[in-house]
Amino acid sequence: MAARILDGKSVARRLTEETARQARMLTERTGVVPGLGVVMVGDDPASVSYVTGKERACAALGFHSRECRLPATATLADLLAVIRGLNDDPAIHGILVQLPLPRQIDEQAAIAAIHPDKDVDGFTPVNVGRMMIGQPCFLPCTPHGIIHLLIDRGIETAGRHAVVVGRSNIVGKPVAHLLMRKAAGGNATVTVCHTGTRDLALYTRQADILVVAAGRPGTVTGAMIKPGAAVIDVGVNRIPDAAAPKGYRLVGDVDSASAAEVAGCLTPVPGGVGPLTIAMLMRNTLEAACRAADGKTT
Repeated sequence: MAARILDGKSVARRLTEETARQARMLTERTGVVPGLGVVMVGDDPASVSYVTGKERACAALGFHSRECRLPATATLADLLAVIRGLNDDPAIHGILVQLPLPRQIDEQAAIAAIHPDKDVDGFTPVNVGRMMIGQPCFLPCTPHGIIHLLIDRGIETAGRHAVVVGRSNIVGKPVAHLLMRKAAGGNATVTVCHTGTRDLALYTRQADILVVAAGRPGTVTGAMIKPGAAVIDVGVNRIPDAAAPKGYRLVGDVDSASAAEVAGCLTPVPGGVGPLTIAMLMRNTLEAACRAADGKTT
């Protein structure tokens, strides 16, 4: 059996086209152009690549974008000053602080400083709390993209057993919540596994839907997958490859070759979850701009 490939690019493309259409309507109606402020501390190559991708997405949609880059030696006070400036800027509707941050900066303090109305990453305590109790909020982009992909591809979640490998605040915890909430793409029975889980394969082999966000290549192999399962690989890992043009290649957290022989469907890396993350970020930025234009604040 060869797994069906879940092409995130095509799903993201359709979502982005709809976002562009609604953004044009907003601008025609109100004169407001959605604006995204991206803050990056240091020059980590992966972060630079991510930020560049987000800026390109803004340009393609006609959004206003502003990059605020600080040196790797910046302090928390330096970062908070930049965030306050973006909070107060009416032309900026969404704020994204690129993670990870240097060790000397408290990530939670930085995220908490973002105004909830501009928290298009959905990471502030206010928006996380709203998500947990089912109030309207900005949903974290990668988890929301995963749910959108499952719905778009017709993968039933209600009554199914979903297993999430990873418990990060960015992916693992929120996607587990979204999978079990009483809504479209939810109503699943969810098990969360992590580094403290004994016999990981015991749980992954039970999953109708398996979301792997462990941050380590080869975490899940085909032998650990239930035949016919939907496998969502969130990992993006660089591994050396002398034959590749850049000297490395990107792989996920799932061994794709063996997984493809067992799974019913599988996201590729790259081209799976990644494009949907950016598409959802743009969607949240548009929503923030619509709220601002209509005078809706929290």
